[in-house]
Amino acid sequence: MRPQNGLRPALAAALTTAFVRPIANAIPANRAGIRFSRAFIATSLWLASPPLKGSRVEPGVHGEWVRGPGADSADSVVLYIHGSGYALCSARTHRGLTTRVSAGTGLPVFACEYRLAPRHRFPSAADDVRAAYDRLLDQGYRRILVAGDSAGGHLAVDLATQLISERKDPPAAMALFSPLFDVTFSLAAQRERMRRDPMISAAAAAKLVGLYTVDADLASARLRFAFDDVKGFPPTIIQAGGLEMLAADAIELARALRRAGADCELDVVPGQMHVFQALTRFIPEAAPAMERACRFLTGHLPAALRKAS
Repeated sequence: MRPQNGLRPALAAALTTAFVRPIANAIPANRAGIRFSRAFIATSLWLASPPLKGSRVEPGVHGEWVRGPGADSADSVVLYIHGSGYALCSARTHRGLTTRVSAGTGLPVFACEYRLAPRHRFPSAADDVRAAYDRLLDQGYRRILVAGDSAGGHLAVDLATQLISERKDPPAAMALFSPLFDVTFSLAAQRERMRRDPMISAAAAAKLVGLYTVDADLASARLRFAFDDVKGFPPTIIQAGGLEMLAADAIELARALRRAGADCELDVVPGQMHVFQALTRFIPEAAPAMERACRFLTGHLPAALRKAS
C-alpha cells in the first residue's frame, strides 16, 4: 500500500463522482451510446494525460509504434494493450500512457489495435492481441514486455496463459493497471457495496463488457482464469486505485497468481481511481506509480535475456 497524496486526488475523485459517474451510468449500451462514449473518453484522456512531449508516433500493422524521449532498443519491446471495456478506446486515446511507458522503460512500445464490441465479440479482441504478439516475434524481438489497463489487463493475462498452454515463451514480464479479472463483475459489485466507484457502477460496467462477452460462456477458461495448471507465468506487477471497484479484481488476481507460484507484486494506492496513471495532469501519484511499473518491467529483462541465450 502506498500513501495517499493529499487534496488533489480527493478533489479529482469528488469531481469525477459528481460529473463523470452520472454520465457513464446513464449512457445506454447501444451503438449510439458507444459512439458518444468513445468521443467522451477520447476527449477526457487527451485533457487528463496528453502524450509526453518529445515522443514519436508512427503507424504500424494494426496498431502504432510509440517512442518516448530516449527510447531505443534493437531486441526488446513493450506490447501495450489498451482497455475501456473491449468497446471504447484505441491506441490513439492511450498515447498519454504509451508515451510514458516508452519513456520509463527506454523501449519502443507497440500499441496494438484490436477489434471492438459491439460489432466484434469474444474472442476477436484476444485473437488480435495474440496476432500482435506473434508479429513482434516475427520481427525479431527476443524480449517482449506486456503492459495493459482495465480490459487490456484481462487480455494480457489471456495472452500469457495461452502461450504457456502451447508451451511457448510468455512475455518477459507484465504490468497491469487496474486489470479486469472477473468479467461477471461479482467481485466489483461486492466492493461497490462498501465504497462507490467514482467513475462508473458495476452494473453499467458489466453491461459494457457484456457487449463483448454476450455469446460466450463466462465460465470458459479464457474468460474466467484459473491458474492451477499454469506454470511459468511471467513476473507481474498489478496496480490499482484504492477507490475503484476493480481493486477487488486486482487483489484476487494477485492472490491467484501467487498461489500458482508466480512472482506478483501488488500495488493498491489509497485514494486513487481507475487507471489513475492516465491522469497525469491531476494526480501527483500517477508519475511515481508509472515509474515503479516501468522499473519492474525493465528489472526482468536481464533474466529474460539469459533465458533466451
